[in-house]
Amino acid sequence: MILTNDPIRLGLTAALLAGYGIVCLLPWLRARRARAAARAARAAAGDSPWLVAYASQTGNAELLARQTSETLRLAGIAHHLCEFDDLDAAALQGTERILFLASTYGEGDAPDAAARFAQRLMARSDLQLGRLHYAVLALGDSAYSSFCGFGRALDAWLAARGAQALFPRVEVDRSAAPAIAAWRQQLSHLAGTSDAPDWDAPAFGEWRLAERRHLNPGSSGAPIYHLELEPAGGAALPAWQSGDLVQVAAPAEPERPREYSIASIPADGRVHLLVRLHRHGDGSHGLASGWLTQQAEQGALVRLRLREHRRFRLEANGARPLVLIGNGSGIAGLRGHLKARAAAGQARNWLLFGERDPVHDAFYHEELQAWQQDGLLARLDLAWSRGPDGKEYVQDVLRRQADTLRPWVAEGAAIYVCGSLEGMAAGVDQVLADVFSSTFMSELASSGRYRRDVY
Repeated sequence: MILTNDPIRLGLTAALLAGYGIVCLLPWLRARRARAAARAARAAAGDSPWLVAYASQTGNAELLARQTSETLRLAGIAHHLCEFDDLDAAALQGTERILFLASTYGEGDAPDAAARFAQRLMARSDLQLGRLHYAVLALGDSAYSSFCGFGRALDAWLAARGAQALFPRVEVDRSAAPAIAAWRQQLSHLAGTSDAPDWDAPAFGEWRLAERRHLNPGSSGAPIYHLELEPAGGAALPAWQSGDLVQVAAPAEPERPREYSIASIPADGRVHLLVRLHRHGDGSHGLASGWLTQQAEQGALVRLRLREHRRFRLEANGARPLVLIGNGSGIAGLRGHLKARAAAGQARNWLLFGERDPVHDAFYHEELQAWQQDGLLARLDLAWSRGPDGKEYVQDVLRRQADTLRPWVAEGAAIYVCGSLEGMAAGVDQVLADVFSSTFMSELASSGRYRRDVY
């Protein structure tokens, strides 16, 4: 029998609730301090009429923003570099010139780093921005129907608020060099300089396809392959961190590199990728996935370069408990984190993963079991949409485990989501909002404890 008037029990309950409230409040306080620091930096500049603001998901917009900033610095133009979510109404109304570099996520959405900006500022029709002169570099992928959707929406919103464009919006399709050159030319004209720094991206290196394994023979889903690559010609293995990406330039589309999450750490000696064969409606294969999984033979040379994905790295979350959520090929990025955690002896890890059926689609199952047996994977929850017990998705498991999730987050856990944007990531986001509230999750994202690599 539970004694509800037991003073010890009541005291423990009150302490637990108080502790949970404090932990929930901390992300909000940290985000508030970060925004105050950004405003203080702008105020300290005093005579700085320029801002370079970026909204990046996988790092492309951030890289271009830093190159833009360097061009302004060399031209002697005082400016401040910031993310969209560091901006507020006062900054928009009090700044003379802002250069916006905006990626589009999914079908026209704002990146995670601009979600609060879109919700709190772009939803306002009362802001008057007649003093502001601006330019927009919109990054997107023409494979999506809402190509550059967020950048276009931003441009239209700024114009509707009375802001004046310095030059027409520049749209970049999957890092296309001509569009980036057009932005650089406009920027050089504004800055009054013709000796802007070299903006060339790091060169692709030659890597050797050392191993390829079909992981799901017999699956009703598309074939998925584990690939291992190593530098060709005995070159040294470059450094990377879990969460980072590679860009692969397939022979049929060298100017449109395909990005993949890295499923390994440097201690493995190779870059591991998980590639699902993409099939078009007419039966043809995706150019990159078809070449990597079907056409390139073992030992073939692959043009590849590594790229930082700072928004999905562990960084300050390296010592926190970790909740990893994903589906399908998203296990690649999560596996990289689990390998890094295992190497560091960090055992407070919880993986929730979803796929089709346990017979054919249990990727890396033996490895996950070994981590469990070694005490390096505290929890493992699997969801099967074609399983013997009926249809279940990873977001369903997450909702069912809400009472377990709350204390993990209260103890400071960071949440990482990797996999499909439609369905899984949207469903997970909704469950988290239901369990904690949308405001809390927004602040958790601002503090870096909620990170996503979804596509």
